[in-house]
Amino acid sequence: MLFACTGNSARSPIAEALLRHRTGGTVEAVSAGSHPRQRLHPDAVAVLHEHYGLDVRDRHPRHLDTVSGRRFDYVISLCDRVREVFPHFPGNPRHLHWSIPDPAADPTTGSGAGQAASAPATSAMPAASAASATSAFARTAAEIDTRIHYLLPILTSQEARS
Repeated sequence: MLFACTGNSARSPIAEALLRHRTGGTVEAVSAGSHPRQRLHPDAVAVLHEHYGLDVRDRHPRHLDTVSGRRFDYVISLCDRVREVFPHFPGNPRHLHWSIPDPAADPTTGSGAGQAASAPATSAMPAASAASATSAFARTAAEIDTRIHYLLPILTSQEARS
């Protein structure tokens, strides 16, 4: 399973981590982006740790080119921009699109789309803004987790047939 978004710094790494977590690692999950950031967004890392007990600090965004020759059963785009530039994947994977807003661009956080490449969101923000940023990421993670929950029966039935 491939999850993709533009920066591969929040939505797609969250989806990758949550699918691995929900399947106990029995379903292979990777993430990539069309224009990956230098590092994962610190609020995405914090939400996965605080809300799900997952440590992704050692993960780094990767470019779609690094996975373009691999076979996937499913390729899930998490933003409109990445869906437009998907490379061809061998084996005819099923394409799904989950249009999930970028939590780093949430207007209530005071941060912008470029936040992931700069200093951590919480370091230069007042406490209320930092809490808003984290809650935007928590909402995004909860939305992705819900979608994964509905996808699990399909994935586990496929695995049983393999």
